[in-house]
Amino acid sequence: MSTLAPLRLLREPWNASEGNQSNATVGASGSWCQGLDIPNELFLALGLVSLVENLLVVAAILKNRNLHSPTYYFICCLAVSDMLVSISNLAEMLFMLLLEHGVLVMRPSIVRHMDNVIDMLICSSVVSSLSFLGVIAVDRYITIFYALRYHSIMTLQRAVVTMASVWLASTVSSTILITYYHSHTILLCLIGFFLFMLVLMLVLYIHMFALARHHLHSISSHQKPPTAHRGGSLKGAVTLTILLGVFFVCWGPFFFHLILIVTCPTNPFCTCFFSYFNLFLILIICNSVIDPLIYAFRSQELRRTLREVVMCSW
Repeated sequence: MSTLAPLRLLREPWNASEGNQSNATVGASGSWCQGLDIPNELFLALGLVSLVENLLVVAAILKNRNLHSPTYYFICCLAVSDMLVSISNLAEMLFMLLLEHGVLVMRPSIVRHMDNVIDMLICSSVVSSLSFLGVIAVDRYITIFYALRYHSIMTLQRAVVTMASVWLASTVSSTILITYYHSHTILLCLIGFFLFMLVLMLVLYIHMFALARHHLHSISSHQKPPTAHRGGSLKGAVTLTILLGVFFVCWGPFFFHLILIVTCPTNPFCTCFFSYFNLFLILIICNSVIDPLIYAFRSQELRRTLREVVMCSW
């Protein structure tokens, strides 16, 4: 087993014959095509940091009643999605070490079942992270454009139904992905979902920032201070846009990897790109490390509660 078994399934294109793959690698030889040898200790360290950070975010939201709102519940679910990446990484690292040192002896069939469980965890985190980023964007959009009706539109019951639906859909889709991971159709669906959510969030954020620009222009014209609610909503829009940017930077190379698997599995350039798969995995884990830092930096209320949680002042 290698680092992050679920994504290892997509490390190299399965529709390239051994000979073609070898020839492509030779044709693409060069120092920059050798890939990166990233130590397991780095994966383990990042996984631990991410797990602790996201646990603190979840604890802070549960602790502070002022954060008991649909928006923060969605952010809490996003933190849980990031935790799935960390948990799957840590579980596999421990599993690998026990097998390599002979502490754990298991039949190949059991090892494959363990791989499948880790596969489902990581794939669920991909789908749920994308979904909750989209849900948070829609929630913020409603907050800004339908401020007076927000509490009647986004009720607690609807928020719970939304969260349950996302987790159910993530579990089902990850099961299908792992079962039929050799199918181009499945990969295309995953890529299409990523692009759809990206376009949806971009459209919503562009509309929100167009409003922000108009609002600031109105303020400068009439010299009227912004309302606290509108100002807070726009600040939230900035925070979620940063989250979107970080997600795109961290997950983009992996999805580009999937696109190349479908479009040019034996092309020399694509083969070189495949060799940096471990770097894409590091970026994915970094996403789950960076997100909690953004929450704490952008939200004064959450930052204060995080400080209380760290100091154990429950």
